[in-house]
Amino acid sequence: MELQLEYRDFQETGVEVIAVAVASEAAVEGWRQGANAAFPVLSDPTHRVAQSYGVYNLFGDGIAAPAAFIIETDGRVAWGYIGLDPSDQPDLHTILQQLEGL
Repeated sequence: MELQLEYRDFQETGVEVIAVAVASEAAVEGWRQGANAAFPVLSDPTHRVAQSYGVYNLFGDGIAAPAAFIIETDGRVAWGYIGLDPSDQPDLHTILQQLEGL
């Protein structure tokens, strides 16, 4: 998993990475342990978070589109990326470059 490999680079910029999945807590915890994810993975079974960021069910598949957001400590979205299809994952190097510009 690319994010796991780059997680330290994110920490070195002074930010925290949090993944959110439209799944139950049990499913998320099972995935997190199976992937040995060092970063927090939060459960959003009611898709409230995904809906608030405008990424839920964009492709009619009942899941959140791949997306990444840089959120300031005051809650303001400083940068965002929403995939154009389910396989369009945000590039982590691009995200790191956006962080450098803040």
